[in-house]
Amino acid sequence: MIAWEFGAADLAGLRFAHSPMAELVASVLALRGGPAGWLRPDWSVRTAATMRALPALRAVLCGPRGHAPDFLTPVPAVARPSLDDELAVIAATPLDQVAEQVTAGWAGEGPPVVRRFAEAPAVALTGLLGEIREYHAAAIAPVWSRLRATAEAEIATRVRVAAERSPRAIFDGLHPRLDWDGSALLLKYPDKSGEWSADTREMTLLPTAFAGPHVYAMTGATTGRSLWYAPTGYGNLWSPPPQPSAALSALLGPTRAAVLTLLATPATTGEVATLLGLAPATASHHLTTLRDAGLITPHRTGRRLHYQHTHLGHQLTEG
Repeated sequence: MIAWEFGAADLAGLRFAHSPMAELVASVLALRGGPAGWLRPDWSVRTAATMRALPALRAVLCGPRGHAPDFLTPVPAVARPSLDDELAVIAATPLDQVAEQVTAGWAGEGPPVVRRFAEAPAVALTGLLGEIREYHAAAIAPVWSRLRATAEAEIATRVRVAAERSPRAIFDGLHPRLDWDGSALLLKYPDKSGEWSADTREMTLLPTAFAGPHVYAMTGATTGRSLWYAPTGYGNLWSPPPQPSAALSALLGPTRAAVLTLLATPATTGEVATLLGLAPATASHHLTTLRDAGLITPHRTGRRLHYQHTHLGHQLTEG
């Protein structure tokens, strides 16, 4: 277990954000040792094929030391950065830091694509940024709406719990491997131990669906320190639509029960229709009925309207 000093006074600086680069890097880490069982097989197969065509990104994130360079995961300056925002920060990284962090992931000199970061770091970094855009378009953009909506719902829930109970409650149930004893964050790694000293920089919590069962502590970025963890309901992003219970189906009807059960994770009308094989008008009708009954609630993310079940809706699906 690792104890990371974090006292009650540090709560005042705690903030949330959702990062495209955190999702992107975490997704590569999830694939690094072979397809993760909690990811959808079709996504894993398609994305692994994309990675094979991106030698710089693969070399930087899949080196033998399992090292992810800190410059690729800047702590967001704003709560909802775009990919362009974060790539601009990455592009401004001092080139000596880029070269040092990339080569640190390899024992010895590494392959030619890694050596290029030491020999011509500006050219290598430009190429890496291009590959990041290619990977994002193929692997992240198709699911981005649901990633952002899931993170938004997680943040709203944590903030509400903190307001209703206490700021300390933010950490309750955040992740099975994470606890807080009032003076330190306790990271329960089975193969790691030690203590990390206090840090005057603010802590940012980054709900990151691609983190999956892992929690990542980012301590080295010059832009701050952060924790990546998977938001509640992240598994529904990758699994087939969950089946409603027989009791709920008897109460609401099988289709309406399926819609309510699905909305443990936020989804748009179109996503509900696609995932459950419904006509858009049928999905819209069931969503309106469930909303009017107080079982789901809409919230807007950019130009998209997402639905998620309310506390009452959650109780029905869990009952």
